Amino acid sequence: MTIAPDTPQPGPEAVPTQPTLDTTRIDDTRIAAVRALVSPAVMLEDLPVTPAIERKVETTRQAIGSVLRGDDDRLVAVVGPCSIHDHAQAMYYARLLKPLADALAGELIVVMRVYFEKPRTTVGWKGYINDPRLDGSFRINEGLRLARELLLEINALGLPAGTEFLDLLSPQYVSDLIAWGAIGARTTESQSHRQLASGLSCPVGFKNGTDGGVQIAADALVSAAAPHSFMGMTKMGVAAIFETRGNADGHVILRGGKAPNYDAAHVDAACGVLRKAGLREQVMVDCSHANSSKQHQRQIAVAADVATQLAAGERRIIGVMVESHLHAGRQDLKPGVPLQPGVSITDACIGWDDTAPLLHQLADAVRARRGGS
Repeated sequence: MTIAPDTPQPGPEAVPTQPTLDTTRIDDTRIAAVRALVSPAVMLEDLPVTPAIERKVETTRQAIGSVLRGDDDRLVAVVGPCSIHDHAQAMYYARLLKPLADALAGELIVVMRVYFEKPRTTVGWKGYINDPRLDGSFRINEGLRLARELLLEINALGLPAGTEFLDLLSPQYVSDLIAWGAIGARTTESQSHRQLASGLSCPVGFKNGTDGGVQIAADALVSAAAPHSFMGMTKMGVAAIFETRGNADGHVILRGGKAPNYDAAHVDAACGVLRKAGLREQVMVDCSHANSSKQHQRQIAVAADVATQLAAGERRIIGVMVESHLHAGRQDLKPGVPLQPGVSITDACIGWDDTAPLLHQLADAVRARRGGS
């Protein structure tokens, strides 16, 4: 059949153009802004760990692991400000703590408490990473950099650092500089934080629940010791699926609840819960929070009670936590009102003048425990 030259020839079907879907009515409707976050890899390249710091972090982690396994009879003492809000003041504190830590190294493994993230019951200042300028400007990239810079300086002194892991992304920026970590009372029951702990390279303490219940902390230890698969962000800032091996270096932290739980009877009861779960019978005592009834000076009495237990031969207490600053008490963060140097802006702390004798008392108790064995 002959086709006339001007007859239209069949061709490929035209593909209708798909319009760009507008999902703004149903997606991110409550997001006010999205800002770029620096990748962990870039920050770690700018602020690298030194070989000396690497050795300090590694050896402290190993030492704490030995305490947890019963191979080292020293007491782990996590001591420092409730939260960090000023670099210079934190370093002043660290320089005071370092020679004391060295002097008591035969009895105590002293870890400076360097907390950058603060859980809030409702709202408030969420910590040095979230709002480093204390003014609601939320310069998080700056906060991450300042946090890492401070950890590098503290570790460079030869003083190991401990922190609470609250945000699930921030460990990628700082965890290589952390010798010991904590999961707080509000997040111990969180599956995401248990999964995070299962992949952390440092020993991790789980606090009992805010009601004082130890069972959720015991459950957290079982969970964190197991392998997990979950979503996260790599150091290159890429979304990924993480597969962990599990973290066997976990322990419970007794922080009180509806009532204090640091005395011998409560330590025994907590160890009973752990024994029933097939876990090591060992606890760290938080001298602050509900154990001090939120009265910062009562931390001294709590530590004295712990020292008495240690001197009497109690080996299931493997550590203590103390909230301590340069000066005692706390202050409110108010716009336009200058802050007092060396005073906490979150929980009230004991001052340095009470901290040194407290640590000496605990060291004496460890010596007495050795003498009685």
